[in-house]
Amino acid sequence: MQRKIGIDFTSASRERAGIGRYARELIRALSRLDHANHYVLFVPRDAHDDLLRFEWSPNFSIRRAPLTERYLAALWHRARVPLPIDAFVGAVDVFYSPDFLLPPTLARRKLVTVHDLSYVRVPECFPAPLLNYLNRAVPRSVARADLILADAASTQRDLAEVYRVPVEKIRVLYSGVAPRFRPDVAEEARVRVRTLTRGKPYLLSVGTIQPRKNYTRLIEAFAQIANSELQIANLEFLICNLQLVICGAKGWLFDEVFQTVERLNLRERVIFPEFVADDDLPALYAGATLCVYPSLYEGFGLPVAEAMACGAPVVCSNASSFPEAAGNAALYFDPRNVDAMADAIQRALTDDTLRADLRARGFAQVKQFTWEKAARELMQCLAG
Repeated sequence: MQRKIGIDFTSASRERAGIGRYARELIRALSRLDHANHYVLFVPRDAHDDLLRFEWSPNFSIRRAPLTERYLAALWHRARVPLPIDAFVGAVDVFYSPDFLLPPTLARRKLVTVHDLSYVRVPECFPAPLLNYLNRAVPRSVARADLILADAASTQRDLAEVYRVPVEKIRVLYSGVAPRFRPDVAEEARVRVRTLTRGKPYLLSVGTIQPRKNYTRLIEAFAQIANSELQIANLEFLICNLQLVICGAKGWLFDEVFQTVERLNLRERVIFPEFVADDDLPALYAGATLCVYPSLYEGFGLPVAEAMACGAPVVCSNASSFPEAAGNAALYFDPRNVDAMADAIQRALTDDTLRADLRARGFAQVKQFTWEKAARELMQCLAG
């Protein structure tokens, strides 16, 4: 029996990275797999058309609301006006939101993905208005949902502990890694990345510039290494030329990050390319000496998996979901301990055998994360 399924595709039509990319990859994979049910993807009036271009299956359609995302968020999640999203997408049997919040809906079955509870676990990393908004809106969505999808078991545990959600109401659905993330990248992309990184060796970290990503401590750890007199094998050249590339758009409360670069006199050695095109991101990963992820809390840590798929050795935080994403394929450190972070990075830099081992383990670890697998599991969840 064919069912009609509505999906809030707002984040996919708004954000190029982060949750936007998660929603696009997951629903596109779903489109390739499910040709039986009818899907309606909801987007606001101000959706970015270039993010919606895809060879959708004929049973997928996009419905654009006459209202902007900001207006709809104020209407549904601040003023709590009970205007059902069904007024825009038509009657649906199931409704799914992949971005924390459920709009009002008359659907018989409702699902929502809660990527993380960072606003609860590390509230100091959020501006007060955003913190207050999430603390009010997310619990309401969690209470209304019939099933909650979590990016990792760590978030599943957080949901059970913080909101007293029965574990059987939460399904862990891991993210996937797109096939374009591989070591053998196009030469044109390598050339563009070499220009971006000045042709020098670099440590790479990917993610929005905001306090939760812990870039201030990463820069301090990098300063310890950059100013050292490390001379092992041929690393004298490496250390004196080594750069730190932090790739991500500016989020919020980011001033301290740039002030730290100035304070430590690292302006010439820390690069902020902001957003890098999807076509160039695999080359950026593949060219890194190490990928370093110091985040205080992550729902999954997709850049870790993507880096591994591209053959980059990973050194990362031991917090929240990172051990699930990286398994035995990363060198871990306490993200709040700058010395421990610097030691882990230095150990990986100076041990060729360790880097080769991390690379090999990474290829094995990342095989379990595919968008096709995630989409098949989503189909099961939508079926009930």
